Amino acid sequence: MRIMALDLGTRTIGVAVSDVTGLIANGIETIRRTSPERDFSRLEQLVAQWEIGEIVLGYPKNMNGTIGERAKVSEQFAEELKERFPGISVVLWDERLSTIAAERVLIDADLQRKKRRKVIDMMAAVVILQNYLDSRYLRRS
Repeated sequence: MRIMALDLGTRTIGVAVSDVTGLIANGIETIRRTSPERDFSRLEQLVAQWEIGEIVLGYPKNMNGTIGERAKVSEQFAEELKERFPGISVVLWDERLSTIAAERVLIDADLQRKKRRKVIDMMAAVVILQNYLDSRYLRRS
């Protein structure tokens, strides 16, 4: 079973999936949000395709650790994920600075600004998932 990470935005959802060993995060796509039904339909396809056993959802806390409006939206989305995928655990994961880290990776890769905009949410999901996988690995060591 693989782990999926989601970077939830107002217009897109970045998606990343772990390898089968649970050590490496890979970006797979950016879902353009159109309607809740279509968004969840695509997520259902990806969950089945990649045999997902756990979903990690980015939790955008404020820099001081408080919960703002975006974090509340993520909490609601997490509840809907739990309802739609009852056999899959859903984890909220602190994503502070994940988009900034993703942007730095893309800049270091010398990707043009226009191309960065197309993949930034997917890369943020990769950062979220890799941080989550690393923390699990460190807890086991």
